[in-house]
Amino acid sequence: MGPTRIMAVRHGESEANLAHREAGSAPLVYERGDDEVTLTDLGRAQAAAFGRSLAGLPAAEVPEVVWCSPYLRALDTWRVALRAWGAGPLPLTVDRRLRDQEAGAFAHYNLAAIRERFPEELARREAEGAYAFRPPGGESLADVVVRLRDLLADLRERAAGRRVLIVAHDSVVLGLRHVLAGGPDADLAAVLKFAPVLNASVSVWDDSGLVRFNDIGHL
Repeated sequence: MGPTRIMAVRHGESEANLAHREAGSAPLVYERGDDEVTLTDLGRAQAAAFGRSLAGLPAAEVPEVVWCSPYLRALDTWRVALRAWGAGPLPLTVDRRLRDQEAGAFAHYNLAAIRERFPEELARREAEGAYAFRPPGGESLADVVVRLRDLLADLRERAAGRRVLIVAHDSVVLGLRHVLAGGPDADLAAVLKFAPVLNASVSVWDDSGLVRFNDIGHL
């Protein structure tokens, strides 16, 4: 049976998002670990706006359980949203399968810095395609999809008949779109046309399929 409804929200703007945006086309080395990065003031405001949107949902659409990435920016998004929502605590599962796509050797660099340090790897990325490319020590989007298939198999049992909220990352939301569409992995590259998944955007699936994707109407 599985969940009757899945809502996925990307975390609010993070400190790393802001640093990358401010760097623009200049090389950036960002030292903090991916799991340690938290929200900016704007990110907290976005998370609060998402929480207030939950308060306005019809009863039949309100999440009943929450599954969250272990990364701080996702956990903080849920904490801020729950406080703004004003609801009682929901059952929360923190699951490593919802972590962001691991960047490996690229983790601390923006594209300009990667171009300086790893030109041969960028050439390989162009040859293999962005969805299939696995940076040294990191993951491809296809790798993320493998762990999401495993997660959704668990949800079919552990959240059967319930409405699930997933709080995670852009790569996770893109991966969910591919997996929940039920298409072959040969079509995985096509999901990249739906990027970027915006901060604090909401995507929803129910028994009929995709209801909305990358929606920021609440912000």
